[in-house]
Amino acid sequence: MSEAISDGALVAVLRPFVRATRPVLDGLRETDPFGLRGRVASGEEDRNLGGKILDLLASVEVPGTSAWAAMDVAERSRWWVRRVGRFTTLLAAVPGIGGALASRLPVSSTLGAAGQGLVLVAIAGEHGVHEEDALVGLLGSVLFQRELTVRAPDAVADAVAEKQAAELTGDAEKPGTPARVGGVVWRLGRALLAVEGELDHRPHGNVLHEGLGMLPVVGVVGKYLGEWSGLKKAARAAEKRLQEGGTR
Repeated sequence: MSEAISDGALVAVLRPFVRATRPVLDGLRETDPFGLRGRVASGEEDRNLGGKILDLLASVEVPGTSAWAAMDVAERSRWWVRRVGRFTTLLAAVPGIGGALASRLPVSSTLGAAGQGLVLVAIAGEHGVHEEDALVGLLGSVLFQRELTVRAPDAVADAVAEKQAAELTGDAEKPGTPARVGGVVWRLGRALLAVEGELDHRPHGNVLHEGLGMLPVVGVVGKYLGEWSGLKKAARAAEKRLQEGGTR
């Protein structure tokens, strides 16, 4: 049986993790995937088919559109789960193609935890929670079932965390393609290998999902359903904690 990971060691892993999520989340919030904001800002008149297309795009619920501005906190939180979370869940499910063999490797577990962590930080942001220690505490509670005592790092620990976060981030400030977002999630997942022994505590699917995930080829379906169920559980737990003010 592996030795329990201390609270301090867990905080030391989660701090750079939280810092590394910021650029990719900011990039996703600021990305203008349809060129909508740029065209509106240029003063293009809404007179023809192009204008009708702009109207259609403005109704799409993505950051930067009028539809997004009209959404409440709960709706925006669900957007992160359904849009970004589905993609990160698929990343975690891919190793399930290998069936039982892949299930014994930490790849799926670390990617699943990384995807959950990324979405939870995004949800916290929609609730106005951006402070690093509060986010570390949130991830500790939801992903690891640990009520961490989080203290501000000293100068040395802060510098180490900053360096680690930079290595994890890569080109996350320009997440214009799924491949770039996927690359960040892979790096975030690798960072969580340091606390691999604690990953079983995170929200996950039921025994049926696990059984299906053990089968060759179709195991990816079980993995996906299990990770998707786990993400939704994690999101609900985070929402409850945020609404109760448990991060402050």
